[in-house]
Amino acid sequence: MGLEQAFDDGPAFVPYLAAGDPGYEESLAYVEALARGGADVVELGLPFSEPIAEGTTIQEAIVRALDAGMTPHRYFEFVEDLAVDVPLVCMTYYNLIYQYGTESGPRPFVERAAEVGIEGFVVPDLPAEEAGPLRAACDEFGLDLVFLVAPTTTDERLERMREQVSGYVYVQARLGTTGAREDVSDHTARSLSRIVDWDVPEAVGFGIKTGGHAERIVRAGADGVIVGSALVDIVAEGHANDDPTEEVADRLEAKARELKEGALRGAGRLEAESD
Repeated sequence: MGLEQAFDDGPAFVPYLAAGDPGYEESLAYVEALARGGADVVELGLPFSEPIAEGTTIQEAIVRALDAGMTPHRYFEFVEDLAVDVPLVCMTYYNLIYQYGTESGPRPFVERAAEVGIEGFVVPDLPAEEAGPLRAACDEFGLDLVFLVAPTTTDERLERMREQVSGYVYVQARLGTTGAREDVSDHTARSLSRIVDWDVPEAVGFGIKTGGHAERIVRAGADGVIVGSALVDIVAEGHANDDPTEEVADRLEAKARELKEGALRGAGRLEAESD
């Protein structure tokens, strides 16, 4: 299944976890739990030592994964070991993509990603103006390239993104770094209105924490919701308390189900919860 097709029965639930957090086997179990809970796509973070777009929660997850030995080569092994039947998106930073393999440039990384079953990329630090080589490699190997649209993205940059984006567009619901919030931003509807005529699904992330948040995001016009920090918090708490992997996985599955059902309510696919 391609990325865009994952939104066909929408709205899509797109969770994020850092691969290898807090350890290889635990992380496999946690990603698989999200798939059981209703994930339509999984954004699987490849840890990078300078994650400029991330808040404290995900930065700490990246540190745990790096400390546990996650590397690009290990990441690809991780993807091969996963027992999930949903599309996987690699979320990472361009330095790791560019430096991989024996030749510089993104092609070796994209080729290897395609071999193991990755279906697309989110690269927060790659401007659309400089994305040509990665877009070309993705086209060669049949992978999608997802761009992030922020409330402050200029109209000129939006047009460049529109020319290169595929799979879906990641709409940043608020300014700042990633992180779960107590409420969703009123930037969402405004941001969605700027790309309403794009021919790819629009998935909103940054700050979504509950099923109620997911419901409101979809009602605002989103085709899907992206959730990272609220899930990473569960992993972090389980690690801090030394909880059994199975218990943490169960909590992740339950949170995934809550978020997916919230999105479905937002689309009128489930009965709304009473206040």
